[in-house]
Amino acid sequence: MKRSNALAGMVLVLSLGGISAAVDAAECPKGKIKIYTSWPLQGAMLPEGTGMKNGVELALIQNNNQAAGYCLEMVNLDDASPQTGKWDGAVEAENANKAVADPDAMVYIGTYNSGAAKVSMAITQRANMAQVTPANTYPGLTKKQGAAPGEPEIYRPRGIVSFFRIPPADDIQGTVGANWAKKLGHHKVYILNDQELYGKGIADVFETEAKRLGLEVLGNEGIDYKQPDQKPVLTKIRATGADLIYMGAVVETGAQVVIRQMKDLGMLAPKVSFMGPDGLFEQELLKAATCDAAMGVDMRITFASKPFEKMTGKGAEIYKLYKERYKIEPTSYALYSWEAGQVVVDAIKRADAKDREKIRAAIAATKDFDGLNGKWSFDANGDTTMDVMSGFKVVKADTPVGCKYEFDAVLK
Repeated sequence: MKRSNALAGMVLVLSLGGISAAVDAAECPKGKIKIYTSWPLQGAMLPEGTGMKNGVELALIQNNNQAAGYCLEMVNLDDASPQTGKWDGAVEAENANKAVADPDAMVYIGTYNSGAAKVSMAITQRANMAQVTPANTYPGLTKKQGAAPGEPEIYRPRGIVSFFRIPPADDIQGTVGANWAKKLGHHKVYILNDQELYGKGIADVFETEAKRLGLEVLGNEGIDYKQPDQKPVLTKIRATGADLIYMGAVVETGAQVVIRQMKDLGMLAPKVSFMGPDGLFEQELLKAATCDAAMGVDMRITFASKPFEKMTGKGAEIYKLYKERYKIEPTSYALYSWEAGQVVVDAIKRADAKDREKIRAAIAATKDFDGLNGKWSFDANGDTTMDVMSGFKVVKADTPVGCKYEFDAVLK
């Protein structure tokens, strides 16, 4: 939230359901702390990016936009290229460098795409700035399991842990996805991936677990998601007799084309179905794929959280407040973004200082945080100890899109 000098002696009142936040200069005697955010805010990611921004904003509003005597200001940056509408490494590097160059900036919340995090993690660490992600799930960002050679050390030039992950990593999600596939009765799976860090990473984890479980993996193939026609690869998959296509991807990287063209080629359930990870848990994907196609392939999605409507305690409270404030259902990572914002605010209170290292250390020391899915802590790698997973299926619904993701099962 930006504050101008014209507001110096005035009271800012923000209504949030039953919450009224009043902030004036007298309540922030120690000055200002800025919290930067970075993820795509255009193209197919605009709804999710806006939801994530709303989530962090909600956490700040709940705390009257202040902590430990400091006013809190949120600075939102877009890491997408204006040319492609998709995250861009050069833009993400520029965002991170802008944040670390700002003496008032203490924490960087981001990114959405794991590939973008690889770009900014070392930049923020060299400046002793904590980076907290509401969405990055590629394992190699924090640990060796499911990582490429040299990870995660290559992202830690100072040899410390400064990157913190709110959702569970893909080594958990890919594993439960394969177990779910077997439980649903699938026997032969063909795996596709978008050749990006997140998509390829979770596809590989799914493949490893699927083989361990005795599923027949007929292929793990990267596609060129920029191509408008995926029928050649789908025709090849149809000839293999696969009864499941698992695709590691995000909403911008081709899954909508694969789903639509599966229907065009008659690759429909129960003969063949489609499953994907949380990167596809977006209404925009259903809109682009069409509900007829998504339901026709019995589309299933894994997501690292309880369904919003089934949350209890703190999760239920935040879900209600979000809807009251923004008059819309939260997007997939909007509430995780609230959680990231609240973790940061709590750490600033405990650090009680405008000091990047003290705030980083306070974030690392987060224990028994009362979060959306229950209490959790950060482990030595900066990962959450929470491992709640859910499975969703696409069903017909009276919504503008015409269908929705419906909770199907708790996954283990």
